Amino acid sequence: MAPIDLKNEHSRFLLSTLLFLYLVARVLQLFAGRVPSLLIVILHVIPPALFAMIHGARVYHSRGILLYATLCLGVGALFESVSLRTGFPFGHYRFTNLMGPKVFDLPILLALAYLGMGYLSWALGLVILECQDRPLSGKKIVLLPLAASFIMTAWDLSMDPVWADIDRAWVWRDGGLYYGVPISNFFGWFLAVYIFYQLFALYLRRRVTVPVPTSHWRLAILFYAASAVGNLLVVAPLSVGGVFVDAAGKRWMIPEIVWASRLVSIFVMMPLALIAWVKAARSVEPARLKKARALGRL
Repeated sequence: MAPIDLKNEHSRFLLSTLLFLYLVARVLQLFAGRVPSLLIVILHVIPPALFAMIHGARVYHSRGILLYATLCLGVGALFESVSLRTGFPFGHYRFTNLMGPKVFDLPILLALAYLGMGYLSWALGLVILECQDRPLSGKKIVLLPLAASFIMTAWDLSMDPVWADIDRAWVWRDGGLYYGVPISNFFGWFLAVYIFYQLFALYLRRRVTVPVPTSHWRLAILFYAASAVGNLLVVAPLSVGGVFVDAAGKRWMIPEIVWASRLVSIFVMMPLALIAWVKAARSVEPARLKKARALGRL
């Protein structure tokens, strides 16, 4: 019988705890107005970011996940800063004080959101394309960043109108066609995340990653699924009223905004998580993973 690896058991406990804290945040949104908004935002952002660093370190070592974090935060902050000043690529907008401290008008917590949800989207893309247990090569060096970008943009499609129109975390200067959000925002998200995903994929080209069991990837899949399920719990505080008027003067019904988030979660995010879960269940352990298991390293 292989000995228990206490280090990996500790890692699994930490990852599970962070997932639980995130679920707490999604439940707390039911009590918006009675619970400090900044606390809810922190629990939305910090647990996924810490999860990414711990989960990723086991797969890519500390050096690899630190490089991912640097690329993610650097590219994300650059694009946000440029858009705040020029409108490219997301559109013209400004942040309110809901998300806490800012650096050059960019909330720190927003930058960390790129890190957490960005990594979870990457993990789903890895599993869906079945390249989580082998070096990246060939066309998957490009296909994986494209798939992860789509998964990440699906998350933004579900949450941007809620955070902008209901929570008022940011304000779009000219409104937009998608419940007051400009369509350019979603193309901008896809472009921004694709760039740092592609750079990371090039770094990983033909590099051997650490073999991890299916359960490790399932934790990331569950986290992304928890985000989708959490969107079903979104409710608008009574203080918001029943109508949102964007900067262009167009009126949007608050219940329709909430249901748009739920529908994207049900018909896009949840199927992506389900596909990844099934793919993970069907994956065959490579010889090096079986050897690691036999030696009690997993």
